[in-house]
Parts: sequence; structure tokens; C-alpha cells
Amino acid sequence: MGLADTHRRSLEDSAAFWSKASKLIAWSRAPSQVVPESSGRWQWFADGRLNTCFNALDRHVIAGHGDRVALVWESAMTGAQERFTYAALQRAVEVCAAMLVNLGVGHGDRVVIYMPMIPEAVIGMLACARIGAVHSVVFGGFAAPELAARLDDAGPKVILTASCGFEPGRVINYKELVDEALAMADNDICAVVVKQRPQLPAKLQPGRDLDWNAEMEAHAGAKLACVDVASGDPLYILYTSGTTGRPKGVVRDNGGHAVALAWSMRHIFGIEAGDVWWAASDIGWVVGHSYIVYAPLLIGATTVLYEGKPVGTPDAGTFWRICARHRVTGLFTAPTALRAIRRADEDGAHVREQVLDALEALFVAGERLDDETATWARNVLGVPVVDNWWQTETGWPITAGSRETRASGGRPTPGFNVVVLDANGRDVPRGGEGSICLRLPLPPGVTTAIWNDPDRFASEYLTAYPGYYHTGDSGYIDDDGTVQVLGRTDDVINVAGHRLSTGVLEGLLATHHSVAECAVVGLDDPLKGQVPHAFIVLKNGADHQDPAVADELVRLVRARFGAVAALREVHVVAALPKTRSGKVLRRTIRDVAQGQTVDTPPTIEDPSVLAVLKTQLGVRPAKSAHNIGRRTKGAAP
Repeated sequence: MGLADTHRRSLEDSAAFWSKASKLIAWSRAPSQVVPESSGRWQWFADGRLNTCFNALDRHVIAGHGDRVALVWESAMTGAQERFTYAALQRAVEVCAAMLVNLGVGHGDRVVIYMPMIPEAVIGMLACARIGAVHSVVFGGFAAPELAARLDDAGPKVILTASCGFEPGRVINYKELVDEALAMADNDICAVVVKQRPQLPAKLQPGRDLDWNAEMEAHAGAKLACVDVASGDPLYILYTSGTTGRPKGVVRDNGGHAVALAWSMRHIFGIEAGDVWWAASDIGWVVGHSYIVYAPLLIGATTVLYEGKPVGTPDAGTFWRICARHRVTGLFTAPTALRAIRRADEDGAHVREQVLDALEALFVAGERLDDETATWARNVLGVPVVDNWWQTETGWPITAGSRETRASGGRPTPGFNVVVLDANGRDVPRGGEGSICLRLPLPPGVTTAIWNDPDRFASEYLTAYPGYYHTGDSGYIDDDGTVQVLGRTDDVINVAGHRLSTGVLEGLLATHHSVAECAVVGLDDPLKGQVPHAFIVLKNGADHQDPAVADELVRLVRARFGAVAALREVHVVAALPKTRSGKVLRRTIRDVAQGQTVDTPPTIEDPSVLAVLKTQLGVRPAKSAHNIGRRTKGAAP
């Protein structure tokens, strides 16, 4: 059955659909109540009981698949590699869980995990799930004040960390950052467990800090069964960006999460038990939670954990070598990673060096997928490039393409009733742009709560359009039902009363043969209200001082949109500031370009990129020697 028919069936008879899907999961008490009560918090499978760690590990070992490889770790930063079978990973998790219990952690207690992309981070997450504790993964390397704010909000008993992590060309002292955060936080921590890495061992504080290896060895003989929890009990808290400056901890449940991820792994991504799957993300992001750790293990697949970058560790062929070495069936990454690889290897020479006969599809999410990047990837890899769109709050794709389509976003997945509304909350006809919303109730796996703030979920997501979840994204639905996601609603700029999507402008600029990456932001203008400014990164070999590039881009936009677009400023920059998940920090670019004082965002991947951007742009973009954009002859004033 196609995705469109499956989606329709999920809305027409949600009880039957999700009751069948729930059988993908082993329950200690099967739910008799599948769909939420209308007056409740949309708690799916409310009376069911289960354990997520049991579903991810134990049941596969019990079924005789203990020798199957569960986790493959590759570190481009250290050269280390490691493999864990399901039996070995189960044993490591069991020991870690015993360690946590010995430290006083129990059902409902919180554990903060502040680690790089190493196996111990995955082991810690699953150990928390095993004992019914709630984990909160914070990016390793996150600034101390940001970590402190999350410690205060989550209130953990224990921190699991490492002595250090790596970025290209530098070593980050994690333990030092943890110590700084604890000095700022108003929180009593029972213990800090440190995985010592030989490149930078940490000094441990007596009475509080413990050595990971020593503690694991001390509990090596422990046997610890999984703790049954209610379907609605929290599995994890994941902090995402908020509008108030306070940490916003998205809460994920156990039951709905497990069912949704197991279903999506098979039916959206086409991955089955025994397949090798690689989500090239970070466990600090929702993609890492859902599709590095939980989803592949829930269905009995092999998951790849990678410590490194798509380029520069050591080159643009890293992804393809890993895919070939481990015979990866499906690869999931961000468009920005593909753009970086394309910029360094336009003709795909690194791809041709590898045998990628096991690779069946490339999946992308996290940023809008432009046609140029999709076409390039499809041509050099020879496999379908499948887009999907979702959010931290949803936990799994709202829309997804198929291996036969090239849609940006795709069609709605089961349980997501996607509509486009205008400013007055009315349905927008097919093809008309508006705010993308989800008709309530939301499907399994989607959060309905923010940690420590019971009213915040409703106030941030449900008030703008009563009866709907407001995604914060703009777009439209094609005649064939494909959802086209154009960008965040605050990325729609108003030029002299005309609404323009910066995502559409970026897609057009990306078609130019010299453009590797681009971002468009709206800057304040006393006459037009806002005007678009383009910030572009040129491909390797392009002339960065050639004003013809800017002229051609201005004419390209004018030919498509006419003078109303008013694009006259094109800035060539060395790089675009991004988060560690690959999202371009457009608001930061806009603020820098308008001369505002901009602090380094805690989610930024490389702070030096922002420093270079500030230097290039100066107080205002017009003062920058790198602003090669200019008004072309005949352009609108």
C-alpha cells in the first residue's frame, strides 16, 4: 500500500492502524486503550507497560540474534573503530545501569549525558531507559552557562561525561566545562562519571567524580533486569530553542515513541532487521535520538555511530568510505553536509573510488533540500534521494518523500493531518502559501509537554490556531498532496507589501553554477520595510572577486520574480554559520548584517565562522569589502 493510502487509513481508523503498529513492540502489558481520550493529553497506549531498552536490545538477544552487530563506531578524529553485537551492547548497558542504580538513580530520576559521539553515550542512554530513568543529552562542548541552565531545569542526580571531545584542529576540555557549569548551577549532583580519553585525561574531584572504566569494572558481574514503565512515562528530555530564553525541554514518552519509530524505520526508510543504517547526525539532536540510537535498534538493524565531519576529517570521501566499509543500506544526513561535500568534490571523484552496491537510498532532513544538491547527489550516487521534514517536537517525520519522487518535504506520514492556514485560521486552497499546521490530535511519538512548564506546550504551539499544532513553518500543498516546505514563518519577508519566501529565493540562487551554499535574510529598509540580502559561499575554484557573479544572481532573481524582489545586495562570505545539526543560523546572520551586538549562539558548530563573518561584514554590510553585490543596470531603485 502506498504512503498516501496508508496515511488516509491512519486518519480514517486511527485505532485500528495504531493497534496494528503497536504489535511491532513487546509490551509487558499490552495496551487495551490505543487512542487517547479526547479530554486527555493525547496519551497513546495509555494503559500499556513496556521497557524501551528491552525492546532495543534484550528481545533481540532472546530471539537468538545476540551475535548480530548492533552498533558500529567510527572516529575520524582518533582513528578508532569498535563493534558491539546485540549481546555485547546489552551486557555493557546492563553494567552501566547497575552503576547508575548504585549511585542512587531510579525510576523517574534524571541523568544528564554530556559526551562526544562515542559508544559510552549510547550505552548511557539505553542504561537510563533500562531502569526507567530519564536521560537528557546535552551536546558535548556546549557552553558552560547553557549546560548550567539545563542542569537547573532537568535536576539530574548524575552527569555522564568524557574528559574531552574533538573538533577539527582542536581538543575541547569537556570536564572543565562541566566543572564550570556545576559552579554556576543551583543543583545538587550525586556524581559525575567521566570517560577518560587518552588525548586529554581529566583531573577528578574526590568525593564527586568517578572514573567510567573503573565503575564499569566494579559492576561487571551485575545482573539487572529491565524496569517496566507506563507508556506515558518520560523516556528523555531534549532541549531545543525557545522564544523566551529559558530552556525548553521537549519530553518524549516511552510507548508512543517506540511504536512510531519502529513503524517509521520500516515503512518510511525501508530498513529491516539485519540492515546497516547510518544517520550521520549527532545524538545531541533529535535525529540522533530517534535514528542513531532508538529506531534502528528497535527493529534489530545495525546502526553506525560516527565521530567526525563530512569534509576535512580527512577529506570529502569520508562518508562514502564508511558506507562502503560497512555496507550501509540507508544513509540519512543533512543537505548542508551534502553541499559541503559537493563543494569539495563537485565531480564525485571520491564516490567513484568506493563500491557502494549496498547503498539503496539517501535520506535528507534538517534544512530545505534544494534541487541542485538533490540532483548532484542522485547523479553521483546513482540512488534515490528522499527528503523528509519534521521537528524536535514531533520526533519522527511529518512528511516524507518516496524513492520515486523528488519532493521537498514529501507527503504526510500516518497520523499527521497536515493543513495550510492563512493568518485568520482559514484553509488555504491547494497551491496557496500559508502556515503549515497539524490538525489535532497528534499521532504517537509526538511530545505534548515541556519539562517543568505544564502550560508552555499549549501556549507556544496550540494558541495561534485553536485546534491545530502550529509548526512555525510556511509552505503550500501541491495539487497531488505534496507538502512543499519553504522555511520558517519568520523567514518570510515583506518587501513593500509583497511576501517573499527566503527559502524560494535560496533555491533559485543555488541553481547558479558558482554557488555552493547560500542564505537569504530580510534586512530592515525605511522605504520597503524589508529587502532581501543574499549571502553566498562560492564553489572551490570560483573567483571570489568577480562582480559578474553578483550581477548574474541579481538578474536571476529579477527574471523569476521581477523588480518586486528588490534583491540588489549579494555578499560573498567564506562560510555560513551553522548549528551542529547543519542548520544555517539565519537570524544570527541578519543581526550581524544589521550591526547588532551578537553573542555566539550556544548551538553553533564553529564559532570562528561567526567571527570571520563579523569581520567581513563590519558594522553594516555596505562597509564590507567582500560585498560584491551592486545594483545592475535597469534594476528597480
